[in-house]
Amino acid sequence: QEMLKYSKNCEGAEDLQEALTSILGILKAVNDSMHQIAITGYDGNLNELGKLLMQGSFNVWTDHKKGHTKVKDLARFKPMQRHLFLHEKAVLFCKKREENGEGYEKAPSYSYKHSLNMAAVGITENVKGDAKKFEIWYNAREEVYIVQAPTPEVKATWVNEIRKVLT
Repeated sequence: QEMLKYSKNCEGAEDLQEALTSILGILKAVNDSMHQIAITGYDGNLNELGKLLMQGSFNVWTDHKKGHTKVKDLARFKPMQRHLFLHEKAVLFCKKREENGEGYEKAPSYSYKHSLNMAAVGITENVKGDAKKFEIWYNAREEVYIVQAPTPEVKATWVNEIRKVLT
């Protein structure tokens, strides 16, 4: 990045940009893989979900049609911390576990909670009152997940990637 910064109009600047793009792609793939192998409790084969497109931590509120009213009301107010893994065929909701130990053992691990098949997912890009929130809904809004990203930019990236998968 530094070399590119000082080489804007020089010969080879395009090659530098290409190299940077490749390296950043490799870093993202390695980082995503390290998080993905830390998922525990998923019964199926993660490879069958297609390519891992994105992963990240979010606040998530649920609003389900079925279930007890009291639980539903409680769930609306208190967010859950969830780490989402967006694959081509499904989105996984996991709970990040605390990091213990030294060195490689200090890496986070994720307890699988549930997944949504992308074939039955829909999204609502804007949730009134918060530029960082969007909705992921399932089976014609039978299950609704209000997802709050850390920043509006992260939200936009996720919404765009989910839209690509859905189309």
